[in-house]
Amino acid sequence: MSYTIYDASVPVLIRGLTNLSKILDKAVAQAKAEDKPLAELIEARLAPDMKPFTFQIQSASDAAKGCAARLAGIEAPSMPDTETTFPELHARLAKTIDFLKTVKPEQLAGAEDRAIVLKFPNGEMKFSGRDFLAGFALPNFFFHVTTAYALLRHKGIAVGKMDFLGGV
Repeated sequence: MSYTIYDASVPVLIRGLTNLSKILDKAVAQAKAEDKPLAELIEARLAPDMKPFTFQIQSASDAAKGCAARLAGIEAPSMPDTETTFPELHARLAKTIDFLKTVKPEQLAGAEDRAIVLKFPNGEMKFSGRDFLAGFALPNFFFHVTTAYALLRHKGIAVGKMDFLGGV
C-alpha cells in the first residue's frame, strides 16, 4: 500500500493536537502545584506585539481543520475564537480532533492534485493539494503548535521535546 496524502495529513494533525492537549494538561498540573496563576500562561507572549497563547491554540486548531477540510473538499466546522481558559482550550482541541477523525482516506483520494485557493484581503494564494499540504498547511500548523510549546517553556513549564513529539 502506498503512502497517501491522507497519511501525510490527518494522522499527523491528530497526533500534533493530541500531544498539544497533553502539554496543556502538564501546564495546568504544574501551575496548580506551584500556585502559579493560569491567567499568566493564557496571556503569555514572547514579544509585546505577539498574539497570546490562546491565539496559538486557536490557530493550530484552525490550521488542522482547515487543512483536512480543504484537502477533502468539505466545510470545516466553525469555531469562534472565544476561549479564555484551559478547559475551553482543551474542548477546542478535542472538538478539532473529533472533526479530523470524521475525515476518511477516500475523501482525500486525488487531493494531491486538487486546486486549493486561499483568499486573503490583499490577494490569494493558489496551490495544488500536495504543495498546500507540504508548503503551507503543515508548516503553519507546526508553527502554532511550536509557539504554544515555546510560550509554556518560556513561562517555566517543564515540558520537553518528547512531550512535543509524543510517544514515538
